[in-house]
Amino acid sequence: MNTDLPIRDDLRGLSPYGAPQLDVPVRLNTNENSYPVPDAVVEAIGKALQAELRDLNRYPDRDAVALRADLAAYLGHGLTADQVWAANGSNEIQQQLLQVFAGPGRTALGFTPAYSMHPLLAKGTGTAWVDGYRAEDFGLSAAHAVEQVERHRPDVVFLCSPNNPTGTALDPAVVAAVLDAAPGMVVVDEAYAEFARPGTPSALGVLPGHERLVVTRTMSKAFGFAGGRLGYLAADPAVVDAVQLVRLPYHLSSLTQAAARAALAHRGALLATVEAIKEQRDRIVSTLRARGHQVADSDANFVLFAVHGDQKAVGGDQKKAWRALLDRGVLVRDVGLPGWLRVTAGTPSETDAFLEALA
Repeated sequence: MNTDLPIRDDLRGLSPYGAPQLDVPVRLNTNENSYPVPDAVVEAIGKALQAELRDLNRYPDRDAVALRADLAAYLGHGLTADQVWAANGSNEIQQQLLQVFAGPGRTALGFTPAYSMHPLLAKGTGTAWVDGYRAEDFGLSAAHAVEQVERHRPDVVFLCSPNNPTGTALDPAVVAAVLDAAPGMVVVDEAYAEFARPGTPSALGVLPGHERLVVTRTMSKAFGFAGGRLGYLAADPAVVDAVQLVRLPYHLSSLTQAAARAALAHRGALLATVEAIKEQRDRIVSTLRARGHQVADSDANFVLFAVHGDQKAVGGDQKKAWRALLDRGVLVRDVGLPGWLRVTAGTPSETDAFLEALA
């Protein structure tokens, strides 16, 4: 980067977000859905896009009303279109939330290790970031979360359930306690909610009566729609109105809206892979534990594991282990936690390749 440019001082020396994009036989580093889009859905999306092409000289529906209605119907919980907002991935959704509820002179609080984009989005919007941290076992108790909220009085609190990169869903008591204590907005990032183990509740269930609660979701993971870039939120209608103050004009193209609506119309076919992915996730967890690895409980489509094959000690060089796996054709994610790596649960053959390479 040309350091002679008048870049903001707080951005100098930073690196952009991004996982390595390498051409290897087995890519298990970005939590994508490993299964390709089914032919019937490809055809349906193709027809939906074809229908939009002649009118590309016109701007899209800037409020994406039909898409928001479809998303509300998918989420259930009695939600309606005026309680849902959509953008280009959940990252843009969260950026918009920070733009309208945070910014210069305001503070966002998160609990790391968690989604690494949250502090970057905070910095990009001029928001002060406070790290409340998690326990050594990556857990987050209601008492600790509330203590951090009361100490810092943040304008926005980020909670991840299931949490990335650790994978475990939050105890609902944590969300409830933070909602009671937080003076500002509470954002629950549920990007991996469809992969949660049975009985795991969603924060969508507590939206009624909580005007300052926002639940963010994505179609990138369970829907296998990562290339489509569609994220969304559910919240009180007042939140949706507020976010529109900072959204760019016509931010969702007509092609994106059409493709996403076609995907939602065929959600049965797309979500059919979720159970298969969960099976591979649980297989990875049980196999690694049987081999002596420490493994975090996972409600997501990935697994965080200690590279040291001894449950009594989290040791080993994760960078060396990452390179050794890559040399064997398997790309996983080094999330910067000493001694730990994260692997996406993919197809059975990809799991075979990962387990063999790690062995």
